[in-house]
Amino acid sequence: MNDPKKRFSIKQGQKVNIVLKQDQRSGKLTQGIVKNILTNSPSHPHGIKVRLQDGQVGRVQEIL
Repeated sequence: MNDPKKRFSIKQGQKVNIVLKQDQRSGKLTQGIVKNILTNSPSHPHGIKVRLQDGQVGRVQEIL
């Protein structure tokens, strides 16, 4: 089950769509590859926070 709000469903190297902090109002998604998982808790209501390989940080909205 690929739930972007659960930490266990996100792995390094996965392609995901994230929402950046500045895009939270518009809901604009940014696609990239997960480099690090930044959320320590097992789940988060707004999505797990990750750093992409290009350095951008945001919350996972979709696992591709």
